Amino acid sequence: MSTPKTTTPAAFTPGERDYVRRELDQFFSTLPSVADGFQLRTWRGGPQAGQPKVPLVAKGLLERGLMRLQPTPWPPRLFFTEAGLLALRAMMADRRFANPVTFAHVRRELGINPGLEEP
Repeated sequence: MSTPKTTTPAAFTPGERDYVRRELDQFFSTLPSVADGFQLRTWRGGPQAGQPKVPLVAKGLLERGLMRLQPTPWPPRLFFTEAGLLALRAMMADRRFANPVTFAHVRRELGINPGLEEP
């Protein structure tokens, strides 16, 4: 008898979890939003001029269908797909993978314990 396959925090590799945490952590005094996506830089010269620079770890997320690239409007951004949002919810709900206090803004946005900030 097989068990149903679910998306868990293991859907992200350790490197991907680190990338997601860095992108969603507070930047100076700004709390990033999941809905705003992850902003990418673009190539300034050469044969790829104007195209987005996709980090290696993000390429894995794109290939596995956890994120999608939206090159317009400016600047290009990565957004979570439905499967990616499920994996992100599971990751943010597990305090081993994301500190509930540090990522309280993300947990509220995802509807995980809204208004409840754990010590």
